[in-house]
Amino acid sequence: MGPLMSQFRLEGKTALVTGGSKGLGLAMARILGEAGASVLICSRHQGELEKALELIPVSGKARKGCLVADLGRRAEADRLAEAAQREFGAVDILVNNAGTNKPQSIDMIEDAVWDTVMELNLNSVMALSRALCKGMKARGWGRIIHISSIMGLLSKEKRNVYSATKSALLGLCRAMALDLGPSGVTVNCLSPGPFLTDLPMSVLSDAEKQEFSDHTALGRWGQTEELAGPLLLLASEAGRYITGANLVVDGGFTIR
Repeated sequence: MGPLMSQFRLEGKTALVTGGSKGLGLAMARILGEAGASVLICSRHQGELEKALELIPVSGKARKGCLVADLGRRAEADRLAEAAQREFGAVDILVNNAGTNKPQSIDMIEDAVWDTVMELNLNSVMALSRALCKGMKARGWGRIIHISSIMGLLSKEKRNVYSATKSALLGLCRAMALDLGPSGVTVNCLSPGPFLTDLPMSVLSDAEKQEFSDHTALGRWGQTEELAGPLLLLASEAGRYITGANLVVDGGFTIR
């Protein structure tokens, strides 16, 4: 492997992926493992984590593990950060992927729903980043990647709280990048478009699924492995001069 391609390798690095037991989270955990990183995944359910862990490849001296955490509760972020650093010694790459979507029209939205989605999609990202960036700053290297969405750039009916949180991640990313840049830590957003995972499949009708597919420039939904290039760019030395950015991976959905 030449020096150019070796920039994308992650040997000697440890990655934590929240919401890593299924969907895009599991796909990204597998990608990071294939690139040589030690991988730690978290979600709320031990059984799902253990099944997911079997699908994550690691090689050489790399390790893999899982931790149960409910990031819908603020104190869990600090507990997760402490446990992750205790188990693996350091977290070099943080992928803030955990999130949910509970569609409700603005005239019907419930306070409890708003608060639940806001806590998981936005507040937990701040809390976990706050806890883990200190170690990254001390080591002079780190990668923080917030998983936003094209719904942070545009929206559709009943996506009030989801779009609000995903837009907020873009602003949080920019401010964090300025705070952490002098310490060698980059902060970026990855905004997927229509990807065939459990979350969109659970909230979209068949007609809506077809509508999303037709709206892309490529005329189809994305496959999870198509996140590999964008993710590794932001997670590795290859992307060391990219920070405060939002990388949209949507098959051309937002250009139409």
